[in-house]
Amino acid sequence: MKFTDYNKLSIGVIGLGYVGLPLLVELSKKLNCIGYDKNLIRLKEIKKFYDRNLQLKKNQLNKIKTSHSIYSLKQCNIYIVTVPTPINKKKLPDLSHLINATQDIGKILAKDNLVIYESTVFPGCTEDICGKILENISGLILNRDFYLGYSPERISPGDKKYSLKNTLKVISGSSSNTIDVLKFIYKGITKKIFVAKSIKIAEAAKVIENTQRDLNIAFINELSKIFSKLKINTYEVLRTAGTKWNFVKFYPGLVGGHCIGVDPYYLTYIAKKNKYNPKVILSGRYINDSMGSYVGEQIVNIIKNKNINTKNLKLLICGLTFKENCPDVRNSKVLDIIHFLNKKNIAVDVFDPWVSHFDDFEKKKYKFRLVKEIKKNYYSGAIFTVAHNKFKIINIDSFRKKLKINNFVYDLKNIFFKDKVDLTL
Repeated sequence: MKFTDYNKLSIGVIGLGYVGLPLLVELSKKLNCIGYDKNLIRLKEIKKFYDRNLQLKKNQLNKIKTSHSIYSLKQCNIYIVTVPTPINKKKLPDLSHLINATQDIGKILAKDNLVIYESTVFPGCTEDICGKILENISGLILNRDFYLGYSPERISPGDKKYSLKNTLKVISGSSSNTIDVLKFIYKGITKKIFVAKSIKIAEAAKVIENTQRDLNIAFINELSKIFSKLKINTYEVLRTAGTKWNFVKFYPGLVGGHCIGVDPYYLTYIAKKNKYNPKVILSGRYINDSMGSYVGEQIVNIIKNKNINTKNLKLLICGLTFKENCPDVRNSKVLDIIHFLNKKNIAVDVFDPWVSHFDDFEKKKYKFRLVKEIKKNYYSGAIFTVAHNKFKIINIDSFRKKLKINNFVYDLKNIFFKDKVDLTL
């Protein structure tokens, strides 16, 4: 790039979700910035100083500029793309949001502009796909007329310990001058920066961060299945093994969300494209994707073993989000449990203090009611699926008194003492 006066930088943030909005807020404190999103409802909420993701407070949203027109960003010379990159029904990368955002930028891209991608992608995507789209639409040439950067996001919804400010930022660029600009931008909002040797290396590093976690959790989930047959408490085994100094601590559970349950498929996709059929990664994915059905089967078995009357049977699921202490329900595997129980014609209510609504479109796939309070003598069983802090303070003895006399409590996340519940994962 040919920037010599950093005071003239003008940044457009594309996509104002979990990643884009906090980034826009921090960048706007020191640089001229504007945020762009196609979701008009989201923009209206932001203009009323409300963040539905509960990441940001009112006073953090009162000094940012937003727009739903890409042409409002035409004066920008840097664009940062933070749109979601999910998977489709076939578990293949869904790049539709990324491609749409890139096409929008291509319409306004000018000479010496820089486009930075933060969205999780497979190695090669930024340059080979996004770069070519920008060239085709703008008529400009990559690394002659415009430049690319990649800085993978590391936002963890609900995590109060690790935020944008204190999380190391990986950066990479298509030229040495691009790296200098990236350093200037991100040093203003985070304490530490690591420069990757290339964009592809940065893309690969991001995608294996969550693949590694996925595989570790899959191993523990498989252990939980084995120990269940041996009638051994998994958490006690892990607690005992954890007394060794180099034992790595992971716990069984449902693996959903927008990262851990998605990123491995981006890696396996590009591996297959390059004629390598990954086995370990997909085995881990198979185990973790099957956990919803496995839990569902355990629930059905405990109903039979306790001779619970199945006539007008109603169960309560406590927790809908994909992780604790956040309102994010994206790719939540709790829905897999609900789907399994739906197929068994078991009525399900869901109680989650972090979730105020569930889209009607999604409700058509899953039959359940989202309740705000727990009726007495109404449910025959409760399944705690998410370790929200608000659940941890529950007196389980008092809670069980609200259930029908012959009842069960399934504690997936080891929230309560094991002698107070009927089953843990």
